[in-house]
Amino acid sequence: MTNEDQKNKKAVLTFDGKKYFIDDLNDEIKVIVKNLQIAEAQLKMHEDTLKLISLGRNTLANDLRNKLKDN
Repeated sequence: MTNEDQKNKKAVLTFDGKKYFIDDLNDEIKVIVKNLQIAEAQLKMHEDTLKLISLGRNTLANDLRNKLKDN
């Protein structure tokens, strides 16, 4: 792909099965899209945190189980 091809390639938003060129959207819509991206990133981060907490809890439960067996 040449630099000219990259310059001509426009960013596309796909939403509800429809495609929109981001550059063609008004500023209010662009802000909403940006806020949705931030919300998605936050959800992903918190989902990952919950997975880590769950893993830690399971490890602690297994440690407790093993210690109680030895008791």
